[in-house]
Amino acid sequence: MANPLYDNLFGRHAGQTAPFLHLANGAVVSYDAFLRMTARYAHALRGAGLVPGDRLAAQVEKSPEALAVYAACVQAGIVFLPLNTGYTGDELGYFVGDSGAKVLLCDGAKAGALQGVADRAGAVLMTLNGDGTGTLPEAAEGLNESFETAPREPDDLAAFLYTSGTTGRSKGAMLTQRNLLSNAEVLVDYWRFSSDDVLLHALPIFHTHGLFVATNIILLAGGSMIFLPKFDQDQVIAQLPRATSMMGVPTFYTRLLDDPRFTSALVAHMRLFTSGSAPLLAETHVAFEERTGHRILERYGMTETNMNTSNPYEGARRAGTVGFPLPGVELKITDPQTGAEVPHGEIGIIEVRGPNVFAGYWNMPEKTAEELRADGFFITGDLGMIDDQGYVQIVGRNKDLIISGGYNIYPKEIELLLDDQPGVLESAVVGVPHPDFGETVVGFLVPQKGAVVDIDAIAGAAAKSLARFKHPRKLIVLEELPRNTMGKVQKNILRAEYAGLFAPA
Repeated sequence: MANPLYDNLFGRHAGQTAPFLHLANGAVVSYDAFLRMTARYAHALRGAGLVPGDRLAAQVEKSPEALAVYAACVQAGIVFLPLNTGYTGDELGYFVGDSGAKVLLCDGAKAGALQGVADRAGAVLMTLNGDGTGTLPEAAEGLNESFETAPREPDDLAAFLYTSGTTGRSKGAMLTQRNLLSNAEVLVDYWRFSSDDVLLHALPIFHTHGLFVATNIILLAGGSMIFLPKFDQDQVIAQLPRATSMMGVPTFYTRLLDDPRFTSALVAHMRLFTSGSAPLLAETHVAFEERTGHRILERYGMTETNMNTSNPYEGARRAGTVGFPLPGVELKITDPQTGAEVPHGEIGIIEVRGPNVFAGYWNMPEKTAEELRADGFFITGDLGMIDDQGYVQIVGRNKDLIISGGYNIYPKEIELLLDDQPGVLESAVVGVPHPDFGETVVGFLVPQKGAVVDIDAIAGAAAKSLARFKHPRKLIVLEELPRNTMGKVQKNILRAEYAGLFAPA
């Protein structure tokens, strides 16, 4: 095929009047209308000087037009670089400069502040607003509604996604046509998506979950999406009766469970709820199933690989696990020091290999060599184990491992115990510097609504259940845990904020 990603996801819908996007205001965008807009945008990007292999960086609000920019980049052979709308100008300066992006696409309200960023990087600044206006749509107006798709090979780059960079400067993960297409093909089959599906889409589209999982699946299956600008509880509850499936992060589901309007009758016709991007608490699983009769399907993926594992569509979806490796994905647990595979039931580093695994980090050959083995296995940095039934469990990040007095401590084990205590909604455990032990354990507790947690009783429960070296030296109550836009707890912030807790006076 001339361009595997475009031809399989987009081009196959040419001329189809079936709905692709249902918008919050009731408007419907057909596949045909979307592809005609895509072609105009592809011409406009070519007119801005972009050729196949060039990069386009986009920090724009979610809209049908923003999605058409992704499609236009795929059709024109341009490498698409979506950026979190929360990033500052300084952060954008790094991404645009590092990627060598030739165009920086931003919201019109930020154009004045970002013109200098574009100038310093030698990039053209164009705008696209959340309402679909801006200099890019203006440049595309009246242009030809067909575009000769740029030929691309399966191993040509389709996108960059920058990792969040909690342990140093962000790394640009290079994703190929094959990476994105193979993952979508597997997931359509594994999760049983078809042209009858209507996906409720309230995720951001600057992240792999909302863009390369949700959107690519619907495009490949030929279904449609209820395309909401963001997670708005009233909108989600209003739109759920029209949907067959929903992809979310744990926060979506806990918020819905807090709403009395969210009932089993509201979702009786739904086929599938999936959750990812952050761990789902076991109690959320249980509460969701009790309320709706649906068991959320949890899966595991990351920026560099898209999806690696999934709980089964048919069969037991087990809370606290992320299921089995997807078809075509090899997964093993290895010793962090030696790289040797460890037996089932033992904790180690998760490594994966498959057509979904990225091509490496942009301009970082040493980092690529550190994390991507010569035999194709990617060292994820996630700690996990495979249980006796073959289900994969995530224990935490390798960088979250606490080494206290020479002992390895896995925060997840302590968090599970803390989460079970009366009045505790959720917890996070981190290691902070300690003059005697190198590091020691600190636990952060978020109370359930209206509850008061008994610190002494919880410390007593930990003392009874855990070896002494694992006991939290301090328990701290917080109103909420710091999270990123995808709902992941940012333990690096807790570590930094409480680094001096045990500093000598």
